[in-house]
Amino acid sequence: MRTGDVFELLRDGRPWTRSELAETTGLARSTVAARIDTLMRLGLIAPFGGGQSTGGRPPALFALNPAARVVVGVDIGATHARAVLSDLSGALLAEISEQIDVVEGPEVVLGWVVSTVRSLLRRGQRRMDALAAIGIGLPGPVEHSTGRPINPPIMPGWDRYDVPGFVQKHFAVPVLIDNDVNIMALGERQTHLSDVDDLVFIKVATGIGGGIVSGGRLQRGAQGTAGDLGHVHVAGHDDVRCRCGNLGCLEAVAAGPALAAALASRGSPATSGQDVVDLVRAGDGNAIDVVRQAGRDIGGVVATMVNVINPSTVVIGGQLSAAGEHLLAGIREVVYQRSLPLATEHLSIQTSRAGAEAGVLGAAAMAIEHVLSPEAVEAAATALTGA
Repeated sequence: MRTGDVFELLRDGRPWTRSELAETTGLARSTVAARIDTLMRLGLIAPFGGGQSTGGRPPALFALNPAARVVVGVDIGATHARAVLSDLSGALLAEISEQIDVVEGPEVVLGWVVSTVRSLLRRGQRRMDALAAIGIGLPGPVEHSTGRPINPPIMPGWDRYDVPGFVQKHFAVPVLIDNDVNIMALGERQTHLSDVDDLVFIKVATGIGGGIVSGGRLQRGAQGTAGDLGHVHVAGHDDVRCRCGNLGCLEAVAAGPALAAALASRGSPATSGQDVVDLVRAGDGNAIDVVRQAGRDIGGVVATMVNVINPSTVVIGGQLSAAGEHLLAGIREVVYQRSLPLATEHLSIQTSRAGAEAGVLGAAAMAIEHVLSPEAVEAAATALTGA
């Protein structure tokens, strides 16, 4: 068993003794002692109080040292960006947000990221060499293995741009890139649903997308497009053209711009998704009807996901989730009608509790998971010991 595998046990949030580690892993106590020494030299674990003695000196306890390193998480939206500095437990040390348009292009936006990482380190009073990784979420399709956006519809100039390469010119650390909905799924689970291993996070805003966690792991699929439910065909809407070029896509029917257009055609003053939410909150009957129908359209696609993936929790986030129960009621109505009874027996459909912070928290969680993965720890241990 490698050093990285021993460290995986020490990440469970409780302190361990050498004897407990030896018993659990089957390793000799001398081997366990060597693994602990390496992890302490890396700074990843630290002594934790004292163990209960059965006679003689109390055994030493060891646990994760969350202050050893820091990561930065960045959530880049269509018109805003947020960034946080956190320790290895996910505790936030500093945060910065700013209005910035993604259409300004990668050099401008990523230039903001670079300067913001430096600002966060200063605010958190951490040196540059304490930075272990950077996680970034983008509002478009991402090839996760390379970190390059692929034909992002609202990101002109970003197609196949080397995002990690740009950032790594300034910081010699791993830079992880994913789409915004995937990191929102990670952020929601990290902060509010840590005991849920199977969930679907659905963002309903200018577009519609989904992030899938199954068996406790984010599922990206072969090319990173898993969960892209916004371009699933919705029956009865073949006269509606989507920005992707197809007809009847869910996004073209039930996302914010589509609902605003539907209300405008009825004479209501709506030009954006936020206008739709404001009208719903004001009790506008037309807005409530439109949002409820959007929920039904979304629910038809979610019902298929529930049957195929069998999540225990479906979380609705994004701008239009602020429409609250009116949107959820439409989704629940169709999901419970069309999904198998066994699949919905314990299913929870709820709005995001992490809210606007879900993305940036998920970006930080993605970076932490990389830094503390058995593979990364083993590589660091090998570099340290030369073995």
